Amino acid sequence: MADTVKILDILSLTHDVKQFTVEKPKGYQFIPGQATEVAINKEGWTEEKRPFTFTSLPGDDHLEFVIKSYLDHDGVTKQIANLVPGDEFIIDDSWGAIQYHGRGVFIAGGAGVTPFISILRDLKAKGELEGNKLIFANKTRKDVILEAYFHELLGDDFISILDQENLEGHEKGRVTMEFLKEKVEDFSQEFYVCGPDPMIKAVSSALENLGASPDAIVFEK
Repeated sequence: MADTVKILDILSLTHDVKQFTVEKPKGYQFIPGQATEVAINKEGWTEEKRPFTFTSLPGDDHLEFVIKSYLDHDGVTKQIANLVPGDEFIIDDSWGAIQYHGRGVFIAGGAGVTPFISILRDLKAKGELEGNKLIFANKTRKDVILEAYFHELLGDDFISILDQENLEGHEKGRVTMEFLKEKVEDFSQEFYVCGPDPMIKAVSSALENLGASPDAIVFEK
């Protein structure tokens, strides 16, 4: 069942990422970590659906998405970058495989952090955030979505790692087996992995080699 929703507000988070606040249809429900198919309500684009994760809380009176725009090709996200409040999205029902199963380590690459925003916000609201950790991998500092927010939310349990820059307050490199061994004390806990496919495969494989149970590694199938 598709709903047409108006964009209420747009906030720039990084050079290529924006946060969209949109109307919430009456009775619309989702679980933190879930996504929906989104299209732009403009001629020629209504059938071009793309999956985006909710970053708001289920109880909020609006819906929110954090969307990275790829400006180098003329696709949906490039069109989305040019939208203004008052424009409309078409959204479907909610779906998704990434859901919280208990305390653990969240490992995200780039825009793959979006399912974790709602989950971590929800845990904070319930007073259940403590003991969860976020490892967030990006190319450079300007790519880090909501860096200040994650610092405030998680303190020392937020680790930013940059592949192409060496900066104080950030680790340097990629999320390798050695890195995980250094940063994670307990491999019997839950792991939540989201990012580009090669990263998901590499990180999941490294976690299993370090003793994590395949059943405890959650990623978008």
